[in-house]
Amino acid sequence: MKWNQSLSAVALTTLALTLAACDNKKTEMTSSTETTTTTSTGNGTADETGTGGTGSSTNPTTLVVQQSSDVPTLDPGTTYDTGSGEVVENLYETLLTYEGNSLTELTPLLATEWKEEDGGKTYRFTLREGVKFHSGNEMKCADAEYTFRRNLVTNTSDSGNWFLAESLLGTASNANDDKSITWAKIENAVKCDGETLVFTLPKADPAFLSKLAYIGQAIVDSEHAKKIGEWDGTEATWKEAVGKDLTGSPLAQNPSGTGAYKLLKKDASAVTAVAFDDYWGDKPSIKNVIIQKIPEQAARLQAFQKGDADIVETGGRPIIESQLKGKPGITVVDDLPDTSAFGITMNQAIKGDVVGSGKLDGAGIPANFFSDVNVRRGFVAAFDVPQYIQEVQNGKGEPRNFLLPDTFPGYNKDLEAPKFDLEAAKSAFQKAWGGQVWDKGFTLNVSYRANSIPAQTGMEMLKKNIESLNPKFKVNLVAKEWSQLIKDGNEGKEAMVMTGWAPDYADPDNFVHTFYSSEGYYQPRINFKDEQIDAWINEARTTTDTDRRNELYTNIAKRAMDQAYFIMMPSAPGILAHRDAVGGIGQDTFNPMISFGAGALWKNLTKS
Repeated sequence: MKWNQSLSAVALTTLALTLAACDNKKTEMTSSTETTTTTSTGNGTADETGTGGTGSSTNPTTLVVQQSSDVPTLDPGTTYDTGSGEVVENLYETLLTYEGNSLTELTPLLATEWKEEDGGKTYRFTLREGVKFHSGNEMKCADAEYTFRRNLVTNTSDSGNWFLAESLLGTASNANDDKSITWAKIENAVKCDGETLVFTLPKADPAFLSKLAYIGQAIVDSEHAKKIGEWDGTEATWKEAVGKDLTGSPLAQNPSGTGAYKLLKKDASAVTAVAFDDYWGDKPSIKNVIIQKIPEQAARLQAFQKGDADIVETGGRPIIESQLKGKPGITVVDDLPDTSAFGITMNQAIKGDVVGSGKLDGAGIPANFFSDVNVRRGFVAAFDVPQYIQEVQNGKGEPRNFLLPDTFPGYNKDLEAPKFDLEAAKSAFQKAWGGQVWDKGFTLNVSYRANSIPAQTGMEMLKKNIESLNPKFKVNLVAKEWSQLIKDGNEGKEAMVMTGWAPDYADPDNFVHTFYSSEGYYQPRINFKDEQIDAWINEARTTTDTDRRNELYTNIAKRAMDQAYFIMMPSAPGILAHRDAVGGIGQDTFNPMISFGAGALWKNLTKS
C-alpha cells in the first residue's frame, strides 16, 4: 500500500493489540478482553423509531443497537471503518456480495451475472432491472459508471478506493500523486456498453471480484448526487474532484442508495433508518433500526440486560462470559470465525532514540539489531503462544503459521506453527551477531498500547521469557498512547510493535502483501526486503490459477517462518451476545465481512 490508510474491520471481538493503522485510522479492533470500538462506527415513522434516547426494544418492528461511538460518514465513496460500514451496507448495495457465510463464494446483488474475458482483464456485468434508489430514481448503468469513476477520481487515504485503483489503473494513488493517471485512463477503465457495465484492467487481478463486494464500492444515485452538489462526472471538472474529502459530503448528509433501508435521521447521538417501501428484494420484517451512541459501557450493559437494547457493544469475551452468559433473555454465540491477523513486528532499521546506546554493549541495541535472523528466531521461540491463549483468550484460539486468517483461502493448516522453546531461543541468541548478543547482552525498549490488557500481558510474557535466558538481556516496557504508538510505528521509530490487520476484501493478497511485501503497508515497521517472497507475492497477485496461488502462499509462509519475520499471535474466535427476541444471528449465518456486529444485514434479521 502506498498510502497511510485506515483499517476496515469486521465487528468481531478479536485479538486486540495495537492495530495496524495509519495516521487517520478510524477503527480499533479489540480482543477477548476488550471490545470493538468504532470511532466513526419504510413503514416506520419518526415517532415510532425515535431519534436517540432509549428507543423501543420491545417493539417487534424496531431494532435498537447501542455502541460507544458515532458514525463518521454515510458516503460509500469514503466509507472505510466499521461504524460507517454497518450503516452504509444497509442503505446501499454492491454489484455482488458474499454467499451466506462464505468468504469464497460470491453471488450477484445489483448485478444479475458477470462474464470474465481476455484472461481476467475484462469483466462485463449485466445489471438488475427494476431497481429503485431511495430518491425514486431507477438504477441504470450510468449510475454504476459514475460510482466507480467517482471512486477512482476522489480516492483519498480515508477510503478503500486505493485497492480499486490498483486493479483498474495499476496504481493505488490518485491523479495528484501519480501523474500517469489521466481522464482517458479512468474513462476506459469503467464504461457502459448500453446497459452492460464493462471493467478493463491493465492486468489480471484474482482479487478483483472480492474487491467489488466491499461496501465502499456500493452503487450511488448519480442523478441525485449531482443534484445535491457532488462532482458532475465529467472530464471538464474531474481534476477539481481529485482527492476530495468525502467524509462530510452532500451525499454523506443526504444518501440515496438501493438498500432495504433508507436514512430517516442522523445526529450526534443516533442514526435512525426505516425500511424502504420500494426495495427490489424481499421486504424486511424489521421496519425501524436505531443505532444509538452510548459511551458508557455500564449503561449499555444495563440497557441490554433490561431489554431496552437488542444488541450492544459489550466489552468482549470476559464481559460476555462473566456478566451476560446464562442471563435470561440473552443468547450468546461463540466460536465465530476470526478474519484478522496479528503479530509482533521486529524492525530491522530502527529510527529514533529507542535503541539506547545504539550498540551491542548491554546498554542498547544497534539500529539493525533485528536484521540478524538468529535474533528474530530467538524472540519467536521465546514467545509462549499457548500461555497467551490461556491467559488472554480464555483458552480460545490456535497458534498460526502465517499472518493470514486460517478462515481465508491460501492458509495451509498442514504447516506446523512456530513452537515455544526456550532452549531453541537460547541457542539462537548464542549464534546471533557472531556470539556478541550472548556475550554482551542488550537493552531493548518496547512500547505497547496504553490500557490494552492483551498488549501489556503479551509483552510482559515476552519480557519475562527473554530476561530468563541471560541476565544480560533487558527488556524495558513503556505504555504509550495509541495515537502516538501508531505515529511512531509508521515512522519506523519502534523496535517492536504489536499490530494487526482486518480485511478490506476476502482475498489472501490483502494480508500477504500488507505484511510481507517490501512495498506493503507494514514496510516502515519492519524494514526487510525478501526478494524471493516479493517474487512469489507478485506472481500470486496476477495469476487466476487457485492451485498455483495456494502453492505460492504456502511457499511464502514456509520461508517467512524460517526467516522469523514476525512473532505470530494466535487466532481469536469471536463471541457476541444478543437479545433472544432477535433472530437471524448464528454461526450458520454469520459473515465476518459484514460490518454490522451480528454478521448479518438488518434485512435478514427478525424480531419477535
